[in-house]
Amino acid sequence: QVQLVESGGGLVQPGGSLRLSCVASRIRFSIAAMGWYRQAPGKQRELVADITPNGSINYADSVKGRFTISRDNAKNTVSLQMNNLKPEDTAVYYCKAGFGFWGQGTQVTVSS
Repeated sequence: QVQLVESGGGLVQPGGSLRLSCVASRIRFSIAAMGWYRQAPGKQRELVADITPNGSINYADSVKGRFTISRDNAKNTVSLQMNNLKPEDTAVYYCKAGFGFWGQGTQVTVSS
């Protein structure tokens, strides 16, 4: 059973930064596409950013220039650096591995 454990969420003021991390186990991490998704209350889950095994990256338009996804294959970790956070970034953030393995989610709240 693939396991994905997210960390790094919390409460931050607008304009602040957070770094999310997801550690994967029981998966061939180096050949897995990894991604971060988010779901706000009353909304559908949406892609934030993803990264392929060879390092190709895709961002949602709403986070381009503010968020950075990265992966460390030696540590089975994918990270999401989030800068200049906005209230509309408030959501539960989920790590995804491969075609359908999900973490439990971590809450990010942007509020003054």
